[in-house]
Amino acid sequence: MNRLADQESVTLIIRHRAKPGSVAAYETILRELTRAASEFPGHLGVDVMRQGEHFTSVLRFASAAELQDWLDSPQRRTLIERAAPLLVDGDRHELHRDHEFWFAPQDNPRQPPRWKQAAVSYLVILPLVMLVPLLWHPLFVQVPWLGSYLPANMLITVTIVVLVVYVFMPRATRLFSAWLNAR
Repeated sequence: MNRLADQESVTLIIRHRAKPGSVAAYETILRELTRAASEFPGHLGVDVMRQGEHFTSVLRFASAAELQDWLDSPQRRTLIERAAPLLVDGDRHELHRDHEFWFAPQDNPRQPPRWKQAAVSYLVILPLVMLVPLLWHPLFVQVPWLGSYLPANMLITVTIVVLVVYVFMPRATRLFSAWLNAR
């Protein structure tokens, strides 16, 4: 972050998402971070909000220069380095120079309507339901026990699921994103 210009009262929003299974270890480091920040000149307070594995910290400092001193401090750097392996998205923060601002969590974007999600899912899954069994058919002919009811359905289903989740659905949601997110 660039050196902040001097001014009155600034607010820093820090968003962290702990990796599954790392919440308790991250909370310990977060307590150390808030304690260390409170000992810095100009610190006006901190609020921490937790929603599952998502943590949002709101720090207020009397001036941008004092906030910058905290951001550049060896104490913060050391604690953030300790926390880094526990975080999904790393250390994300944003500065608010106003005394008041609207706080809206960015980690919970609005979902498209379910009917649109269903329509895109149908468009992705329908061709695969027709094509994948045909692709497996030559193997089922050569290895008859694989072509029996249970093994054949298991292979076909796992193939479709993997293709939907890892190949086609990410591309389809990007392709239809404007339509999915239109209100």
